[in-house]
Amino acid sequence: LLFPVSNLCGKCRPRDTDLLQPSLNFLYWSLHQTTPCSQQRAVAVLLSSVPLLELLQKVLECTWLQSPPSKAAYLSPEDALLCSGWLLVASLLLYQHRYNTEVHQTISLDLTEVLNAVIFRKKKPILLLVSIMQFLRAVLQQNFSSSLLVIIGQNTAQGATQPQPSSLQDAALHPLAMQQVFSLVVSLQNLLVHKDLLLSPAVVACLETLVEYLSVKNQDVALHVASQPWHRFLLFTLLNGGQKSFLQPEVLRLVTLFLRYQSSNIISQKEISQILQEAAEANLAELPEATSRALHLFLCQV
Repeated sequence: LLFPVSNLCGKCRPRDTDLLQPSLNFLYWSLHQTTPCSQQRAVAVLLSSVPLLELLQKVLECTWLQSPPSKAAYLSPEDALLCSGWLLVASLLLYQHRYNTEVHQTISLDLTEVLNAVIFRKKKPILLLVSIMQFLRAVLQQNFSSSLLVIIGQNTAQGATQPQPSSLQDAALHPLAMQQVFSLVVSLQNLLVHKDLLLSPAVVACLETLVEYLSVKNQDVALHVASQPWHRFLLFTLLNGGQKSFLQPEVLRLVTLFLRYQSSNIISQKEISQILQEAAEANLAELPEATSRALHLFLCQV
């Protein structure tokens, strides 16, 4: 089925939402709900479809088109298609890298536009933000080196000519710039304050991947970002609600991140002891799976 569905997608236009939405969802789940052996073949089939990749390029570019924010409680068909497009491309990036699959057509994206979609948001639906962050994580995990993706943007263009004397750190973080990094971190912090059940895990995961990327590129910058005083205020904001326990998956993952980069000004020995005490008193068998995983990572880090 992958052959006819991918070929059908390639014959569509981005505005053919009624046909493209279920088709892209089928392709996405075909990648995820299959055996590793079949998964490798599925990736090869999709990446060999030049019309499909060209269609995905056009779909993603529709993200930057201005449209009035919907006041409805559900996604518009256009926004739903964008979500499917971003999630499918993120998956293709992940699995192409895993299996080193041959690429027959690249996708070009402006990095500044992608970052601005998260930084400025402009009342984008939460699911669309989550989808874009999933894509951003996949790109960061591969250090912007995927053979499927061509990154364009102002910082990339400057790096190809001559280095700017005022920005040695920008050169080290290429194709990101320091200003973009700090704007993205602040935006992620602000998104966490909303305490949205769908948004929060995606935001924490994106922050984790960003700091890991920075640590590979420039350890000093990673430590500087992880030790920002605002993080401590953010932690206590997350704890100031109906559930004040540290045993929340997002809180545990943030604490683990700060411990990994030795941010003693963010997390103190007192808070670490409090988490250990709460864990000792909790019924571990009744903890949600996400909390159990986060607690396991926290204990390993300690």
